[in-house]
Amino acid sequence: MDLFWKIGFEIELLAPKGLSRQDLAEAIADRHQGRVERMFHQQVEPSHVPGHPIFENLTLGYRALDSEGRWIAHCVDDLTLQDDLDKSHPPRPGWYRIVSDDARFLQLILCHCNPDHPIDRVLQDLARLFHTTLHRDASGMCRVCDASGQSVAIAAPLPGERERPCELVTAPIAQNHSRHLSALLDVAQQLNFAIPSEGATHLHFDATRLCTTQRLKQLVLVFSHWQDTFNRLFRPNPRCRRLGPWPAQLLERVCSPDFERLAWSDACRALGQLPLTKYCDYNLINIVTQNKAKPTLEVRNLPATLDSGWILSVASVIESLLMLICSEDAAQTQERLLATPPTVESLLALVEASPAVKAQLHSSLCSDSVQPVAASLNT
Repeated sequence: MDLFWKIGFEIELLAPKGLSRQDLAEAIADRHQGRVERMFHQQVEPSHVPGHPIFENLTLGYRALDSEGRWIAHCVDDLTLQDDLDKSHPPRPGWYRIVSDDARFLQLILCHCNPDHPIDRVLQDLARLFHTTLHRDASGMCRVCDASGQSVAIAAPLPGERERPCELVTAPIAQNHSRHLSALLDVAQQLNFAIPSEGATHLHFDATRLCTTQRLKQLVLVFSHWQDTFNRLFRPNPRCRRLGPWPAQLLERVCSPDFERLAWSDACRALGQLPLTKYCDYNLINIVTQNKAKPTLEVRNLPATLDSGWILSVASVIESLLMLICSEDAAQTQERLLATPPTVESLLALVEASPAVKAQLHSSLCSDSVQPVAASLNT
């Protein structure tokens, strides 16, 4: 299947008991005669501590590199994956996370601390920055406090089985998408990685061509028009956390009389004042914030699957819509996209889906070939 857009793929998986995301990263690197680097992966989770609604986390991830040191994939934690884990299981030796109530402290840790260090040494350089000492307790936790005794960050043993969740994050793929993605998922299947109960797949489309006021408006209008059809076709996992539509204010803003006349930077500033979040079906945050490190449109409402053909079929549908949005006859194309009745058949006809893509997507509609539950997990 030929794709032309640069796309990064994120597939949420679960390691079998006894293995971890590190094992998947090492197997991927071995296939490419490469190596693995340990890394910190930053995440956010809700907190039950009064006055601190969230905790910022750094968890251990693994970067698989090829023989020339090029990034192939990351294997990192995803804190939304919870239901399949035995939380009473004792922490696995050597695994830990770092927690703080301030993301800026975690940025300091990313800059100054070494993820290869064990839990009792990993925060030593942070303690030096605050001219204090590292406090260790009998539970294995290590804490850094400032001069007033206020906690800065804590390194704690990883809770039971938290080494098993694995979000497989590919490097952006510009060509030969099928070959690259299939090879990665083949390794995961050989190790008996499976689909988590709350699992999802995310696609990051390079948004460079979408970064004009007119095209972003078209994107919002078109994706809003086809929202229900996408959900019927893509079958998002009902157990998946952090999905949902855009806030109503987004559609209202892009449809306002003055929006299309705004310069790109002014349009981004206007949308940045809305209650946008990355935790929705189609994440625009990286576009609106003009994130140079990750300038992507993220499609998030896809179930987790090990079927690369299905993932690429969905990607081809989205890619075709994006190409229509970026076409030269923008006004005529927009009228056609919005005038077409929002059904699965009309969508596949509109994007001129190939027989192979239609067969793949229709097959998933009529069967459980893309199954977003963990009923078959041997856990």
